[in-house]
Amino acid sequence: MAKPALRNDKYFLRDLHQEIDLYDRKLSHLKNYVEFASAADREEAQKKLITKRATLEKAARDLVASGVEFEEKDLPRSFRKENLEQDIEHVERENIFLVKQA
Repeated sequence: MAKPALRNDKYFLRDLHQEIDLYDRKLSHLKNYVEFASAADREEAQKKLITKRATLEKAARDLVASGVEFEEKDLPRSFRKENLEQDIEHVERENIFLVKQA
């Protein structure tokens, strides 16, 4: 039986973004509400979730780099923060450039 071909379209990317957002929420819940017997147990559980999330994030960023379309509203919240911070840095650099020119 042949394996189905991997989808590399905007719908697959949207699903990846939703799954990344789910892992972000799981990590937040783990940090805030779950009690562990030791700090080592907590770190181990966080490490597992972070590893799974990192794999999904790499796949999503690779798809975006290859030109797959996406909508801003479909981005995970953690990606939106990164974009916002990058935009703020860009605006600050532009403002500094304009002040230096004046």
